[in-house]
Amino acid sequence: MRRAGSPGQAVQPAVGLPCLISRAPASTWRPSSSRTESAHVRPQNTGTHQIAGPRQAADHDRTSHRAPIAPAASNTANAPLPVRHGRPALRAALAAATEDAVIYDLDGIGRQYAALCAELPGVAVRFAMKSCPVDEVLGHLARLGSGFDTASPQEVAQALRAGVAPGMVHYGNTVKSDRNIAEAYRLGVRDFATDCLEDVAAIAVHAPGSRVFCRIASTGEGALWGLSRKFGCSPEDAPRVLDAARTVGLLPSGLSVHVGSQQMTAEAWVAAIDSLAAVLKALSRRGITPERINLGGGLPALGVLDRGGRPLVPPLREMFTAIREGMERLRVVSAAPLAFLLEPGRHLVADHGAIRAHVARLTSRHRLDGIREDWLYLSCGKFNGLYEMDQLRYRLEFPSHSGEQFVNAVVAGPTCDSDDAYAQEGSPVRVPRAIASGDPVWVHSCGAYATSYATCGFNGFPPLPYTCVGGQAVSGEDA
Repeated sequence: MRRAGSPGQAVQPAVGLPCLISRAPASTWRPSSSRTESAHVRPQNTGTHQIAGPRQAADHDRTSHRAPIAPAASNTANAPLPVRHGRPALRAALAAATEDAVIYDLDGIGRQYAALCAELPGVAVRFAMKSCPVDEVLGHLARLGSGFDTASPQEVAQALRAGVAPGMVHYGNTVKSDRNIAEAYRLGVRDFATDCLEDVAAIAVHAPGSRVFCRIASTGEGALWGLSRKFGCSPEDAPRVLDAARTVGLLPSGLSVHVGSQQMTAEAWVAAIDSLAAVLKALSRRGITPERINLGGGLPALGVLDRGGRPLVPPLREMFTAIREGMERLRVVSAAPLAFLLEPGRHLVADHGAIRAHVARLTSRHRLDGIREDWLYLSCGKFNGLYEMDQLRYRLEFPSHSGEQFVNAVVAGPTCDSDDAYAQEGSPVRVPRAIASGDPVWVHSCGAYATSYATCGFNGFPPLPYTCVGGQAVSGEDA
């Protein structure tokens, strides 16, 4: 078993099928498909091992969401990517584990990669390393043909160790120091994202002759994490940025965009294509003809719940339709042939990773308002494996308990920090009343960011070790 390492960026694959394209104006173009169901939705098994879910539907219009998202299923029986079927290797590893660990199913990740490439054929995948900087996962994806999206020289070096050529690695972070640029260039990187004149000038000095992508800002509407302000320039600024790159000897190679992490609407992709089309036209008037479009990340995981405990059901088929039609539209608008890249992260790995945790304690006490409340404290939480519990819920399974009475509890991690808990405005989680300290708990669909977001040991709780099953994984010693 390996000890979880430092954060990294994972690149996500892209896929596409031929289809008719809409010729509607940019302001009205919409994907032709009206299907809203996920391409991989299957009913959840309601067998004896309890899968934690809501008692009732909760209000989905959460204040933490800055934009509406696709409706969640009202019943866990309709949840996508069930945890009881289709994951035999992962479930076997969970059942065999006697100590806490993050477990990654390399074969499952490989199948997800293949499915993505089947949806968007010909699109180059650059896995966003930050979502799962695990050497075995990176090596497996590299063997399947994926490249990597990196955000630091350390990630570049890790990507190269995974076995890819420098040409399959790009520096997707628009925030980088002179030293960062020079080191990435020394390692062989020649593709850099940018979004401002200052960064262009630095790339010209420290990575001369490199290719640059100008990142276009997006609103992030429809995503759980919008990524809407720190990165990207306006469509109006982009031509100036790439014109400056050309002037200082860089190659204005392309445009990039990111619709936000765990995007839940197809409309976000439509809006992104609208922006890219407008910039391509403006660049053409300046005599700049980009060769590539980087459609970024944002494709969602399918097995998680919203803050109220209801399954998040993204319209995945509609998203792929929007991407395919959008690529064809951009090819029509462009003055030169275009190639496309995609940077998936959580979409490839989230549903193929799980944590074997254990119960710290099930407690019951009165709040200040007199209401009795039950709390389930787990051995892992926000700071060692479940960082995203502020915006979503992970499915819990209690493998040693079935067919018994349940209590409705708030779920929290082990640390002395009030943020280390599921959002308390949602409905509680059904927990076996007889559960005891030390009993195993399986946390599903947490393969993304479980290792990269873990602290070095907040409150003395160390990062979870990890292991991999399937693929060509060979478990190493604790690092």
